[in-house]
Amino acid sequence: MEGPQHGAAPHNDLRYWLALHRTPGLGAMAFQRLLKHYSSPREFFRLPVSERRRALPLPPAGRAFLAAPDWSAVETTLRWAEGASRRILTLHDPAYPPLLKEIADPPPLLFVHGDPTLLARPQLAIVGSRNPSAGGRGLAEDFAHALGRAGLVVTSGMALGIDAASHHGALRAGGATIAVAGTGPDRIYPARHRDLARAIVAQGAIISEFPPGTPALPGNFPRRNRIISGLSLGVLVVEAACKSGSLITARLAVEQGREVFALPGSIHNPLARGCHHLIRQGAKLVEEIGDIIEELGPLAAVTEYGSVGAEREDKDPDTLPADQQQLLASLGFEPVSIDTLVVRSGLTADVVSSMLLNMELQGRVTSSGGRYCRVDKSR
Repeated sequence: MEGPQHGAAPHNDLRYWLALHRTPGLGAMAFQRLLKHYSSPREFFRLPVSERRRALPLPPAGRAFLAAPDWSAVETTLRWAEGASRRILTLHDPAYPPLLKEIADPPPLLFVHGDPTLLARPQLAIVGSRNPSAGGRGLAEDFAHALGRAGLVVTSGMALGIDAASHHGALRAGGATIAVAGTGPDRIYPARHRDLARAIVAQGAIISEFPPGTPALPGNFPRRNRIISGLSLGVLVVEAACKSGSLITARLAVEQGREVFALPGSIHNPLARGCHHLIRQGAKLVEEIGDIIEELGPLAAVTEYGSVGAEREDKDPDTLPADQQQLLASLGFEPVSIDTLVVRSGLTADVVSSMLLNMELQGRVTSSGGRYCRVDKSR
C-alpha cells in the first residue's frame, strides 16, 4: 500500500527520488539524463545492481551507494516533509516552478518550507553585497517594498546585507518573498536570521535543493545562485564588487535568458563598480521601479506601483533651522568625511557631528564608514 502523498510522487516513489538524489557524485545534469532513459528513479532502482553501476559513470563512493542506498536517511527526510508547511517537489511534480524547469540544470528535487504555490508566480531577484553601504541597503529595501506592493514575489538568498534588506522590504510591503538557501531547509544561515526566516516561511517560502540536515558548505552557495536567477523573470543587482557572487548570478541570468538590471552608484564607491560593469555589458540601468516593470512588460503581472521610497516622509528643507540648512547645503550625494564638512560649512566638528546624527534620524542623511551623504528625497 502506498503511503501519504508528497508532491506528485507517492511516498514509495519519492523514496527512490530521494535515494538517487543522495548518490555521491551524481549532479543535476546527470540526474536529468537518467530521467530521459527511465520513466522514474523507481524504475532505475529496479535494475540489478550491476546494471545500475553501468548506467551511471560515478566515483567509487557513488557506485557503493547505489549498491546499498542509505534508506535510513531517506526515511528521515520523508519524516521532515510530514511537518507543517513542508513539501518536496520533484521535476515531475506539476507544482515544480516552470521557469526553473527550463534551465540547463534544474534541481531534481526542491525542499520547500512555506507556500509552494509562490514558486510559479512572477518573481524578481534582488542580489548584492553582504557588506553594503547604508544607502545601498536602504535602496534594496525600498525597491523590494515597491516590487512587493506591485505584486511581484521578491527572491533572494537570505544572506547578510542586500539579500536580507530585500526580504525585509517585501515583508514590510505585505508581499511575498522566497529565500533560496545554500543549506538544508531546516538550517538557518546565518544564524542571526532566525527571526527573518520565520517571517519568510509565514509570508513566503524558504527553498533548497539540499536535503534537510545539509550544513553551510562553501561550495553550496555559488551553486544555489542558478536557482535564484532561474526562478525569476530578472535579476536586480544592488551594490556589488567586480568579483562577487552577485555578478555570477547576473551572468547565470543572461545564460538563462533572464533580464539583468543594475543600480548605478558613485564612482567613488567600490561597491558600485560591479553594477557599472554590468551596465557597460548591457544590463538595464535602473533609477525607478518603472524601469523594471516596463522592461518585464506583461510577464510581470503587475497590478500597480509607485515610486521607490514614496511612502517616506519628506519635509521641506526650508523648515529646518538655519544651521542645519547650512550643513545640508554642504552635503552632496557622494560620501564625505566630517572634516570635509567642517571646512565646507564653517561649523565646528562637535556641531557637525550632532547635526549629522539628527539628520540621519530624520532620513535626510546616510552614513557608511564614517562618511556622510544626502539622501535623494525626490524619488
